[in-house]
Amino acid sequence: MLTIDNISKTYGLDDDRKSTVKALEDIDMTIEEGEFVSIIGPTGCGKSTLFEIIGGLINPTTGELRLEDKPVTEPHPRIGMVFQDHSTFPWLTVIENVEFGVRMNGMDETERRRRAQEMLDLVGLSGFEDTYPNELSGGMNQRVAIARTLVMDPDVLLMDEPFGALDEQTRLILGEELLRIWRETGSTILFVTHNINEAVQLSDRIAVMSARPGRFKAIVENEIPRPRDDDTMSTDAFNDLVQQLWDELKEESRRGLEQKEYGDDGSERSEDSASKKDQSSEVDSTI
Repeated sequence: MLTIDNISKTYGLDDDRKSTVKALEDIDMTIEEGEFVSIIGPTGCGKSTLFEIIGGLINPTTGELRLEDKPVTEPHPRIGMVFQDHSTFPWLTVIENVEFGVRMNGMDETERRRRAQEMLDLVGLSGFEDTYPNELSGGMNQRVAIARTLVMDPDVLLMDEPFGALDEQTRLILGEELLRIWRETGSTILFVTHNINEAVQLSDRIAVMSARPGRFKAIVENEIPRPRDDDTMSTDAFNDLVQQLWDELKEESRRGLEQKEYGDDGSERSEDSASKKDQSSEVDSTI
């Protein structure tokens, strides 16, 4: 359904920079309809760049992205995105936030309100329709962001560390809710996370990215039966898969720590202690 065909991305080719930054190199993958795929990798490996290409926000330097064999070169109505920053509009109520996209697309008031209410029911926010975002917890705001994306009825849902800013308990609860939504909607989900346990709990396959330039070092099938409840997460099979993924990732994480850090647009970032601390925290969180 979604084909990532030999995609590479190099920044700095068309401007006045003295050097270029190769963010991605030879990314190949086919994601089937209804599949749940997670992507893990070290800081700066190009995960967000890859998502921006899939979302049609930027174009690759080489290669092609196709949805059902049709090239994607700009934002596509069948591809929705949810980010770590929930980005709700503070001046709109919850239901106004959810219906914002379909209102901009010209849907009439009765239908968009019906669709928005349906999505709020789906994400468990019934009763909060007239609440404002600053009255909600971080987890509830992220549910609003998910509902706002789902109301657009996407076939493919891109989720870039959507639970990264949440505490562990909230992550687990929202992970279970996301699986329920995935089953009920039949969407195809691509999910970026730094948490290996989360990737194993949620995914059909897990793609491990190398340090920059980002490549798929390994694509691992997850054969652990669903549902993957608390008991499953304590089994040898679950822990063995977590260890397998960490073995694939740890050397790339070390390499990532040694690389000069660049932003998603290829611009160089200062290698101050805060940056290094953030990267070290990422490595710790994956063990």
